Amino acid sequence: MNTGHPRSVMNRRDFSKLAAAAVVSRAFERMALAETPDGVKLSVMLWTLQKLAPFDRCLEIVAAAGYHGVELVGEFQSWSAEETRQKRAHMQKLELRVDAMSGVKAGFAVPEESENFFTQFAAHLEAAKRLGCPQVILLSGRRVPGMTEEAQFVVAVETLKRAGAMAAEKQIEIVIEPIDPLENPTIFLTTVTTAFAMVRAVGSDAVKVLYDFYHEQRAHGNLIEKLEGNIDKVGLVHVADVPGRHEPGSGEIDYANIYKRLAALKYDRFVAMEFYPQGEPVAALRKAAGEVRAAFGV
Repeated sequence: MNTGHPRSVMNRRDFSKLAAAAVVSRAFERMALAETPDGVKLSVMLWTLQKLAPFDRCLEIVAAAGYHGVELVGEFQSWSAEETRQKRAHMQKLELRVDAMSGVKAGFAVPEESENFFTQFAAHLEAAKRLGCPQVILLSGRRVPGMTEEAQFVVAVETLKRAGAMAAEKQIEIVIEPIDPLENPTIFLTTVTTAFAMVRAVGSDAVKVLYDFYHEQRAHGNLIEKLEGNIDKVGLVHVADVPGRHEPGSGEIDYANIYKRLAALKYDRFVAMEFYPQGEPVAALRKAAGEVRAAFGV
């Protein structure tokens, strides 16, 4: 039984909550600042290579090109415990880590998918822990007919608050990804402008935005101004050129300037390539990595 004054009890509870929040914040800070051999974190979204080679060979391509991370889109969901052990051992041998992973099919902004979302998300967090992965990528799901954009935004925020608390307990970070409406005409979250507002409304260190320059350029543009105004909420960036989703320099996006701004803004998280190489994949990825390193002065 508690015999203390109610105000002192509330203060102790508040202090405990603040202390727990500080621990989570420091954990995410350590994750963001984890060192790589040259100080720049580079990754490849592995699905962009899997038409070229089997999974294990794709890992070898990424390592040969000088990258530190790979990102997955649900491949791990069919792996047995032994297959998971083998894949992790192969990655460790190649000095690669899984830096981010997607695979939750239910949308966080769709009310009728809420139960499935949290079931899938809980399983996803367990898979992330098994793979030593510090970030999970989530999608909003479809626009709901008859529901206003404002109402669906509120649903998204409330879902992400609960999901953020679940992720924070396991010291894992969520990044939400807008998808351009040309690629997915029915998706709710289509721009980083809305995503940044959503993350600020959630108010958790465990929830940030995946800024995919390819998706944002296709439908909205104005890439650098939105980056500069929201760098504190950017948890991950994805790179591909428009049109065609090929390597930087093949299309209309000025990645040299984007990389310079990332460096000037002291961005210290992963830069992930999500493009289809037009030529030999190791050479294409190595060139793309060199352009990032040059902008960051390494």
